[in-house]
Amino acid sequence: MIKEREKALAGARCIIQNWIEAKESEVLHFITDEYHVEEADIFESAAFECGAVPKISILSMDGVQSGEVIEKMKNTMYYSDVIVGATHYSFVTTEAVDFALKKGSRFLSFPMHTNDGSSIFEREFIRMSPKTAKKTGKPVAQRITDADKVLVKTKNGTNVVFSVKNRKAGIFAGSCTRKRKVASSSFEVYVPIVETVTEGRVIADGSLGYLGKINKPIELIFEAGYLVEINGGEDAVRLKKYMESFSDREIYCAAELGIGLNTKSKCEGICYIEDESTYGTFHIGFGRNIALGGKHEAKGHFDIVTYNPDIYVDNDLIIENGEFII
Repeated sequence: MIKEREKALAGARCIIQNWIEAKESEVLHFITDEYHVEEADIFESAAFECGAVPKISILSMDGVQSGEVIEKMKNTMYYSDVIVGATHYSFVTTEAVDFALKKGSRFLSFPMHTNDGSSIFEREFIRMSPKTAKKTGKPVAQRITDADKVLVKTKNGTNVVFSVKNRKAGIFAGSCTRKRKVASSSFEVYVPIVETVTEGRVIADGSLGYLGKINKPIELIFEAGYLVEINGGEDAVRLKKYMESFSDREIYCAAELGIGLNTKSKCEGICYIEDESTYGTFHIGFGRNIALGGKHEAKGHFDIVTYNPDIYVDNDLIIENGEFII
């Protein structure tokens, strides 16, 4: 237990020093839930060690994913220099975060969810260099920003088209150093795709976000921006039930395209934020995308990850079989 705590403390210090680059006496507001009290204690200790001022909020799980609990904190969150969203489920796409950013805070989305109960502070992927990831992702983000459409294919049969017209691509790479900016523990190029245009077929074979690893590929069919068919075995059934649990048609909207940048990540279905960061994968984000620069609201947001894409931007191949070629 002592070794595990020391490893977790080292991971928390890595986040505070290398990702946040916290200055002395900056207030770091660590917002988590009842599932992650131990991590809150570890973050508090690491923050004190680094000379920062920790503020800890521990919420009930009820309402976090829908954003209801977070919205109630809207008028207090922005008093902190840095807000770390470390609940079980991500709330980066809520309006409350957007409000805090506009007031001058900076926000690090750091969802703590793991499927095996391990601490995310102990996982190797958090030691990826933000600067290296940015260097890899920058030319891809620029090409997507300048484009009208993105086509993704895989050898398994994926063939899907996204519209990115007038949408700005960005890079998440852990780095949370600039005021009024959102950062994420996910290392990726992301773009809030046009919400009513996505068409085609995806053969998903990586992970189902919070639900974990895909054991046998499933087929996803998109029409006019929405997921309209989910075909396959047990994993397809799991996904259907999960999406139905939101009781919200808007959760079926394809609202984000992401491309993984983290060479230390492994898509094992243990930690969803690590899965979607994995170099050589792409993911589709469903549901709300407001804080990403999009226009879609929903009761949640989650991602489905697929391996080894060929990605074309306005007909130019920029990623081949998961390898960046620009």
